[in-house]
Amino acid sequence: MLSIFTPEGRANPYPALAELRRTEPVCHHAGFNTYFLTRFADCQAVLSDPAFLVPDLDWCAREVPDWREHPSAEFFYSSLLRTNGTDHARLRRLVGGAFSARRVAALRPTVRDITTRLLDDFADATSDGGTADFQELVAHPLPVTVVGHLIGVPVEEQRQFRGLGQDAGRLLEPVRSPEDWRRADLAVVALRAYFTDLIALRRARPADDLTSALLAVRDADDGRLTEGELVDTLLLVLVAGFETTAGLLGLAVDALLRHREQWDLLVSGPELAARAVEESLRWDTPVQMTERIAARPVDVGGVTVPEGGNVTTVLAAANRDPERHPDPDTFDIRRENIRVLGFGAGLHYCLGAALARLEGAELLGQLPRRFPHLAASGPPRRRESISLRAFEELPLTASG
Repeated sequence: MLSIFTPEGRANPYPALAELRRTEPVCHHAGFNTYFLTRFADCQAVLSDPAFLVPDLDWCAREVPDWREHPSAEFFYSSLLRTNGTDHARLRRLVGGAFSARRVAALRPTVRDITTRLLDDFADATSDGGTADFQELVAHPLPVTVVGHLIGVPVEEQRQFRGLGQDAGRLLEPVRSPEDWRRADLAVVALRAYFTDLIALRRARPADDLTSALLAVRDADDGRLTEGELVDTLLLVLVAGFETTAGLLGLAVDALLRHREQWDLLVSGPELAARAVEESLRWDTPVQMTERIAARPVDVGGVTVPEGGNVTTVLAAANRDPERHPDPDTFDIRRENIRVLGFGAGLHYCLGAALARLEGAELLGQLPRRFPHLAASGPPRRRESISLRAFEELPLTASG
């Protein structure tokens, strides 16, 4: 397990995770004080079982004694992502409408137009036969622009969100350094200030966007959202809405280009785009792991996790479990019956999953058609992260 925390392990954690799944699929590690789970069935059971809670603000107060000094801790552990019980149910109900199937479907023309414009930029950057950073030109700005449109952020103000979102995203790391906390705190303070101003603007001039929709909920007679919850919900939608999706887009394109026969299948059969997204999520999921806390003693894979025990579901290992996906180390976009845990499961299943899939399918539908000879032009540079698998740079050439 520890090998995946090394540079080599981050580059390819899958052999080590397969060995751990074979030898000790429920592995208690005293140093990290957690049970690492690597089988699909065990991970799915824990994520779906209400007896397992997400670490919330009460947990944070016990485990992070100086949490009051960190605005990012207060934001993160009281957000929709990290609440339990009635608080979580209330927030999810109020926010869930923004990600309904109807609303996501209505975004399809916008996602298509944004994708086309970004691929135009990539075409311009590579028109002389040279190299361009696909992550910089397409994979990052696509979800940033989509979520900015959803929230109601003017296009000219969206550029700042990439850096701030990445800094706030340091909260997703299982172990955070003082520098992680510093960057996350500064980002959360800046984003809270921005969304406070945006809410004031939308209160004066409503629009057809998520901010106005949530503001209507906030100002309802029963006051179902506090002002602070409204601000932090927009902040969470921003951070969660582009960080993991940007990772997915880069990883999917890289996987296809490393398996040229699969890329060629997509070139000749663009109708495989949605299935290619699912196989990419299974093959190399952006979210490597997530944690839960046992509310009572629970048996997991023949091991009793005590009340208060910390469990880490290693999604990267679960998605390559041969008991769930035969021949798991083969990348095959024609694979059937794919089920992935990259978006979680149960009460905390990702609200933005359908939108992320839409963005991925649109990109993988347009990209092979426009750039059939797309190829890597140098080694990609991975982000230095344990929990989030993504590229900082993905140099590609359009001419192969």
